[in-house]
Amino acid sequence: MWIARSVTLMGCLLASMAGPTCADAQQPKPVKVFILAGQSNMEGQAVVDLDGKNYNDGKGTLKAVMDDPKKAPLFKHLKNDKGEWTVREDVWVRYQREKQPLLAGPLSIGFSIYASKGSKHHFGPELQFGHVVGDHVGSQVLLIKTAWGGKSLYKDFRPPSSGGEVGPYYKKMLAEVRTSLDNLKTDFPGYMGQGHELAGFVWYHGWNDGVDPKKAVPEYEQNLVNLINDVRKDLKAPKLPVVIGELTGPWVDAPGAWATLRKAQANAATRPEFKGNVLFVETHEFVRRPEDSPNPGHGHHEFGNAETYFLVGDALGKGMVKLLMPVAK
Repeated sequence: MWIARSVTLMGCLLASMAGPTCADAQQPKPVKVFILAGQSNMEGQAVVDLDGKNYNDGKGTLKAVMDDPKKAPLFKHLKNDKGEWTVREDVWVRYQREKQPLLAGPLSIGFSIYASKGSKHHFGPELQFGHVVGDHVGSQVLLIKTAWGGKSLYKDFRPPSSGGEVGPYYKKMLAEVRTSLDNLKTDFPGYMGQGHELAGFVWYHGWNDGVDPKKAVPEYEQNLVNLINDVRKDLKAPKLPVVIGELTGPWVDAPGAWATLRKAQANAATRPEFKGNVLFVETHEFVRRPEDSPNPGHGHHEFGNAETYFLVGDALGKGMVKLLMPVAK
């Protein structure tokens, strides 16, 4: 022990002669915090390994995809050399489900609305998003999931700037973020008091507004613009990078009001004031056939298809990385 410590001290002394001190070099960077907000598709509906008649004999699960030689290479990082699910200690996830126990720990499968008593049979966009962003950031990452099923932007998440009653889940979302940041050491023992930095906000949402084509859909674009502005104001992060994930749903080409809603999401990102710090990410090409999925009757949950959710998380992560890259001058 003494020898190891002496070697370390000597290394620090030599390093200090050439540049920053050892203490500076070892000082951990602030935790990069990403907020993942939305409704049930953000909660995590992708099926990992369930089968039988209730899950279409396991078609479209993560296990099935990883057993496919043509697709397996894309997913190989999700398991280690022992065949166990990868656990990333450099990416933490905190998900406070409504009226259920808190989920908090290193990134792996299982951060889903359905997790209970150790069962880990579902995941959401956070899984691959965490891998993509974690690989890019190079320091400790925290993903705060603030998602509740069946909640509209028109009412439930309604931001203050939209007028009328502020949505209870808008308030709840902000409260969850603040609670998460106040309890870093409690929830994550590996936290060393290095502080934190709000690094990004992801919005993956839309279904409950789409079912209200007369009121909610016409307001969606402006409500989303207001949400971005208000979240930035309330969290005191005026240029917080924002990724808007396209409503996926059960269609590649969405009909009627659903196509209008998708267009509203895309339009919000093109506002001049958002140039360079808000990005719309398409996801409709990731839809898989219901007959090739574990939940063929759940189009509102992308049929529970694991490949869909993985690719959505991948696209959201790559979109966020694009916003985090320095602008070329």
